[in-house]
Amino acid sequence: MADPGPGRLVAISDVHVRYDENRKVVDRIRPDSDEDWLIVAGDVGEIVSDIEWALRTLRNRFAKVIWAPGNHELWTAPDDPVRLRGEQRYLHLVDICRKLGVATPEDPYPVWEGEGGPVAVAPLFLLYDYSFRPPGTYSKAAALQVAEEAGVVCSDEFLLHPDPYPSREAWCRARVRTTEARLSALPDDLPTVLVNHWPLVREPTRVLWRQEFALWCGTTATADWHTRFRARSVVYGHLHIPRVIRCDGVPHQEVSLGYPREWQRRQGTPGRLVQILPAVTSPHREPV
Repeated sequence: MADPGPGRLVAISDVHVRYDENRKVVDRIRPDSDEDWLIVAGDVGEIVSDIEWALRTLRNRFAKVIWAPGNHELWTAPDDPVRLRGEQRYLHLVDICRKLGVATPEDPYPVWEGEGGPVAVAPLFLLYDYSFRPPGTYSKAAALQVAEEAGVVCSDEFLLHPDPYPSREAWCRARVRTTEARLSALPDDLPTVLVNHWPLVREPTRVLWRQEFALWCGTTATADWHTRFRARSVVYGHLHIPRVIRCDGVPHQEVSLGYPREWQRRQGTPGRLVQILPAVTSPHREPV
């Protein structure tokens, strides 16, 4: 049984439970306290049954679980019996989460009242719009051509369908508008923790080995959201480069586990949760 002491707001992402090694990691995750809240910042898996298993497992252990989708949840994978595409698939996952008691981007933002609070924990679903382009490319078409010539094309191009929107960037624009309105409606004196699978700013992508992949990593439309919406912290995943950077004094924390071939090369305990609140004063943390 977890310690009944003060709770923490902790986070993880990119657990990719399709891999047996990662599934075992998720099965070992436990809270330190009965009051711990867990943020899951996307890429739980590709198969609906896997996603449901992981979120159910974690919800049974933590006081609250907050989920933001990643690109892998939105894939219509060839081996998934659930053939829903695009927005219908996303809303199907939202419905599953609600039945499990997991908070989603479509629900009222829960307010963390523990140490470091009160803070609105805002799970976001924003996608990307191909605006993180390589230098010298001024259109999506030109940037995609550069990526194709480099042999870097995200599987989203084949598996993540934007239906009923005409394109992924159109879906992104719609999500940005809707989310911006919701965040703007929060009380002016209420800080936030912003949770999005993709980085909210371009800076985390600067260390990518293949810069062409940044096309599928976010949108410039959210570049000022961490200051505009009073973020105490920004939580993201997707890049599989767990670290913390600061933009305008705000910590942006990538909380990815990643694929077995990635985390097996790192020191530390795989699946170790990243503490978001209360804020950790040390600039260093063990990679997940």
